[in-house]
Amino acid sequence: MAKVTRDDVARLAGTSTAVVSYVINNGPRPVAPATRERVLAAIQELGYRPDRVAQAMASRRTDLIGLIVPDARQPFFAEMAHAVEQAAAERGKMVLVGNSDYLDEREVHYLRAFLGMRVSGLILISAGPSETAANEIDAWDARVVLMHRRPEAIDDVAVVLDDVGGAQLATRHLLEHGHETVACLGGTESTPEKGDPVTDHIEGWTRAMREAGKSVEGLLIESPYNRYDTYRLGLDLLAKEDRPTALFCATDDQAIGILRAARELEVRVPEELAVVGFDDVKEAALTDPPLTTVGSDREAMAKAAVDLVLDDSLRVSGARTAMVPGGKGRVRQFPSGLVVRRSCGCPAVP
Repeated sequence: MAKVTRDDVARLAGTSTAVVSYVINNGPRPVAPATRERVLAAIQELGYRPDRVAQAMASRRTDLIGLIVPDARQPFFAEMAHAVEQAAAERGKMVLVGNSDYLDEREVHYLRAFLGMRVSGLILISAGPSETAANEIDAWDARVVLMHRRPEAIDDVAVVLDDVGGAQLATRHLLEHGHETVACLGGTESTPEKGDPVTDHIEGWTRAMREAGKSVEGLLIESPYNRYDTYRLGLDLLAKEDRPTALFCATDDQAIGILRAARELEVRVPEELAVVGFDDVKEAALTDPPLTTVGSDREAMAKAAVDLVLDDSLRVSGARTAMVPGGKGRVRQFPSGLVVRRSCGCPAVP
């Protein structure tokens, strides 16, 4: 059976092939409603299917968006990836996901692979990006939006959260419960000194402590990001006689690991240890006790990233636009808010 072509559709609908193309691609020129209906009826009758590969070769772009995350096993990144996929689907795009495992070479591998597939753009959740990654992006002249990290390169286009402000809210809340000090579970030795969300969480904790006239000396504790290693760290930390009475964790995954260690050591939360996390992953509401944390509008952030990567910045809403000094791009910063549950010492919310 011969393959149905665009010419066949045009003949049956009584239009030009250009009009058929406008209907299929929703532009760039408008088509009269009656003509559009004839084209759609012809497409259905003939069973025509557009050749997306040929379209991509002609336009040098596909209907794909590349998304690179550090580790999709971590709930925050998994939920963000799902939100990006949903936002992309609303724009008629599909998402390719790669895990960098916090490794520069793995990140560059996925950059090259996705750019070679002629993706419409890239959303990059990165611990860097490295100089090699930046050079790779420049070489391909790719459209890239950074998420979860403030940009220092790549045209200064990013979607970020008010991480410093969120950490301040969390720390102040614990201090308001009457704790003399609040310890902070931060990142690792490899955590970047600036621009990284965890670094900003530590900065927010530091500001809140100093605003309250508290010293932070000896209260910043290095910790892995995942719950499993944090659980083992928590067993050592909470077994000490001078263990903290209040703990702000830079991620919910860390907080979940701490809660598990506390239960095993029979340290009562929040009576003996108040805990607040950051990210408001869905599991935070199911811990015992439910975890107080810092949350954000993840769906709106994902939509903003997709709109920016498709260069539709006028559609971005719900965020503050911040210009980077000396930069030529845009940063969309979303507010963060405290999601109060019981792990901080507050009563159960009805």
